[in-house]
Amino acid sequence: MRLNGDVDKELELGQTLAGVISGGSFAGYCIAILASAALTERYGPRRVVVAAALVAAIGMTGIALASDAIWLAGAVLLGGCSTGLASPPLAAAIAMSVQEDRRDAANTIVNAGTSIGVGLSGAIAVWIAQEWRLAFGGFAAVAFVLAVAAPLAVPGGQSPEDRKVGLPSISGALIRLIAAAFMMGAASTSLWSFGGQLAALNLGWQDRQIGILWTVIGVSSIAGAWAGLLVTRYGISRVHWTFLSLMAAGMVTVGTSFLSSIGVLFGGALFGASYVLLSGVYLVWGLRILPDSPAIGLMVGFLMMAVGQTVGAPVFGILLERFDVDTAVFAFALLGMVSGLCSQGDRFSPDCCGLERKVKSADQVTDSTLTSSSP
Repeated sequence: MRLNGDVDKELELGQTLAGVISGGSFAGYCIAILASAALTERYGPRRVVVAAALVAAIGMTGIALASDAIWLAGAVLLGGCSTGLASPPLAAAIAMSVQEDRRDAANTIVNAGTSIGVGLSGAIAVWIAQEWRLAFGGFAAVAFVLAVAAPLAVPGGQSPEDRKVGLPSISGALIRLIAAAFMMGAASTSLWSFGGQLAALNLGWQDRQIGILWTVIGVSSIAGAWAGLLVTRYGISRVHWTFLSLMAAGMVTVGTSFLSSIGVLFGGALFGASYVLLSGVYLVWGLRILPDSPAIGLMVGFLMMAVGQTVGAPVFGILLERFDVDTAVFAFALLGMVSGLCSQGDRFSPDCCGLERKVKSADQVTDSTLTSSSP
């Protein structure tokens, strides 16, 4: 969960403490997504989605009412749990409601929906400037409305897949996904947790200008809806490397000290689109490794991104205080690029997880049947 400059000023947060609080939000996400995957398997998606909306509402209410850093940290931790709670049941709902050949696209479209919230929050920051408490109060009200509406849209019960699968077995493909998602998540905190501070440090931007940056990041993130289609056409490895490169370029463009305002906005657009596309890649990657358990398949990549963010946010805050801005940003951009090594090779083609072998086996069975039945 991203905190703006007005929160930092009013509650007197330093860079390191802001990083720890932001990392706490990601830690809450980690705990929640683990619990959510298990609860979705047991109770089905509807109840878990409602619980996620209620947790979001309570957490954002706590942020709106926060009077000191400790209260804020607790509310951010609770609010950060909500997105972790929501993701696995939505994947399970798609598995129950959408045809198999359309699920990758459907999952990445839902995943890209986060961008609407980021863009909206940036626009609100521009409009109401220092009234951050009012903004979080408004978000809390929206979350309460969603908790009431969710049962009308989300199916109840369990999918057949969720009834028969427990914890996944460890495989080489799963380990590579874990490593890639962890490093990308850690790298992304340079902007998710500190983008506003970097713009203020480098360009002297005020809250309205920073709000415009978040609006650009959010709107561009809608491109993440294309992740499923791109992976299907070009394979996981190629899409992964391409958008890691673009995300690193966006991080450097926004975060380093020698670029113009137009360059920062362009870099924000690159970062937003690339980040959500990459999260869609990890989503599809996990679902292909664990096709019989959509809630857990989605959980693995998203969990490791959040673990990386939990570690990355305070580390980046420390780097900012001990070194210069450019060193910190370049180090985290390089970390993101290293994660591409985990998907290197043809084994991460569209049939990276054995789907091609399954099709061939099915074809062989069909051919054998036809041969044995022919005169």
